[in-house]
Amino acid sequence: MIPVSVIMTTRNEVANIERTLHEIKGFVDEIFVIDSESSDGTVEIARRYATKVVNLPYKHGSIIPWIFQWGLDNLPIRNEWVLILEADQRPDEELKSALDTLFAQPSIVENGFYLRRKQIFRGKWIRFGGYSNKWMLKLFRKGQGELDPKEEDTRVYVRGGTEKLAGWLVEENAKEERILFYLEKHLRYAEAFARDEFERRRTGVKWKLEPRPFGTPDERTLWFKTLYYRTPLFVRPWFYFLYRYFLLLGFLDGKQGFIFHFLQAYWFRLVIDIRLEELTREQTGRPDDHPRP
Repeated sequence: MIPVSVIMTTRNEVANIERTLHEIKGFVDEIFVIDSESSDGTVEIARRYATKVVNLPYKHGSIIPWIFQWGLDNLPIRNEWVLILEADQRPDEELKSALDTLFAQPSIVENGFYLRRKQIFRGKWIRFGGYSNKWMLKLFRKGQGELDPKEEDTRVYVRGGTEKLAGWLVEENAKEERILFYLEKHLRYAEAFARDEFERRRTGVKWKLEPRPFGTPDERTLWFKTLYYRTPLFVRPWFYFLYRYFLLLGFLDGKQGFIFHFLQAYWFRLVIDIRLEELTREQTGRPDDHPRP
């Protein structure tokens, strides 16, 4: 058992949570589940595995970073190291082995570790297109990492050195077998992401990291996002989809890959642009206004 406290967020995750909790129960020292008013049996399953299950009232405008930060601030975490997970994310055996090796060391110099995502969509491993293989900072030393509660993307900001771990963090949402669930979920995300970008454009607020083309995985992501923000609305979804689907070889993922890349890289981004234009029009009252970088 590794000396790690897991914080997991849930809302109606009965289709996913037991598989994830079964994978980490007995492997990590402590499991906290923060549930946001589930009505499908999620809480009952969580109580069979978790150290503690906490109910946090669901707020429509609050996306996952706010919930994780609430957990860091309020839960009685007893370990020095924290791993944040969503209900559809679980470590594979190679990653578990890497974690065992890491915590067998007498001391750890780094304050955070990036885990590599393995995206499964409707039973298909999405191997290309840049979405899988993304490095996400999920494991960090308590007190040295924080999330931005105002940010809509789940990003941990760590003070000090970081490193990457071998293996995969498998992300597989069984609910996405129903395409309408996927669309409905991403409509909610599109609203949140559009409002986030709108506020950043309006106020000039910056991220907690300096975007860099050759920095950490998060610094590179923010650098690319800065370029994306500067690209004209309604044009940038096309560029992004073509970049993912052809340059990053997304077409090699077959039929399910096409569905995934088209929806995630084009349709979702297009909805964000439409909402961003609407939000700008609502603010100015003029129909011909377009957001400027």
